[in-house]
Amino acid sequence: MSLNIPAKGGVFELDTVLKRDTFSTIERGLWRDAAGNVFPAVRRNYAGVKWWVKPLARHFAGREARALIRAEGSGHTVPVYALEEGHLVRGFVDGIPLQIAKPRGDLAYFASARKGLREVHRRNIAHNDLAKPQNWLYAADGRAVLMDFQLAMVFSHRSKAFRVAAYEDIRHFLKQKRSYCPEALTAREKKILARKSLFTRVWMKTGKKVYNFVTRRLLNYHDTEGRGPRAMEQGPRIASALAEVGGVLAVHICDFPTAGHSFGLYAFVEAEEGVSEDALRAHLTARLADILPPEHLQIVPALPRDAAGTVRDDLLRLVALNQLDQLSQLPRGPQEDKALSVIVRDRRNLSDRVRGGI
Repeated sequence: MSLNIPAKGGVFELDTVLKRDTFSTIERGLWRDAAGNVFPAVRRNYAGVKWWVKPLARHFAGREARALIRAEGSGHTVPVYALEEGHLVRGFVDGIPLQIAKPRGDLAYFASARKGLREVHRRNIAHNDLAKPQNWLYAADGRAVLMDFQLAMVFSHRSKAFRVAAYEDIRHFLKQKRSYCPEALTAREKKILARKSLFTRVWMKTGKKVYNFVTRRLLNYHDTEGRGPRAMEQGPRIASALAEVGGVLAVHICDFPTAGHSFGLYAFVEAEEGVSEDALRAHLTARLADILPPEHLQIVPALPRDAAGTVRDDLLRLVALNQLDQLSQLPRGPQEDKALSVIVRDRRNLSDRVRGGI
């Protein structure tokens, strides 16, 4: 299938780095086409990846573009604006990933997700990566949007291979539904969940082991649901060390992409009055001399917690990422809102202010 990519001549204007991994950097901004029209956009930028990774990154970008072009008009995907050497520019949807949105009991969302998947399959596209909650977006209007088509396959007809891949897409969709609306699963859906295709059973015992070895051991790529390896590996040690300081009541660590293909850490520290940032940083230096301290450390009077007392990681992650415009999509009570308002006013990741010249 040939790619009908829009004509060159447009310009991507960078606003925010959303995510970074071995294969690319995901950037949010604006796409200004040759006619001067402006659209919210996301750029998958692989121009700066390692030379031995670039052929794979180029291949994945081509697969994503091919699938998104075929899916255009489905109402549950985004358009492609440009595919050139080093980057793919696609549309932006105002929304948040499923693992942050956590739409428990939201039957309308999962009805939309099923409709979106059906529309994609009608166009003979198999997504092949829907087990990841970050590939399901909860749009501001409540609609489900399918993201990240790097592993997608576009078929010329509804072959046996397509039907097997589509079945696995449905099974992975039902795994997401089971996580948030288990009571809504039908008897047939439960049966599908319990029955992997023969191809998947063989893949799990053979090909997946090779895939994991190549991606995790050779390419050092880890799927951490949007979190960088530094947060996963160093975050718990930093939180534990900070908790040793008198007056510290709780610590929550988030991460955010930074320049130089790395991740920064943002420590939210709930502490009594009198605890200082200097004292906390001095303790970290003495206690954890082998790792870098968090780039941002914010002392707060209270962390936002839900009714069960659990810290609202979803809210804090958006603050750390400086995606404040998406906070309105997450439900919260008066106490959570009060705690969050204090944190937002004194937040430390001010990349939007730098870009805005404030």
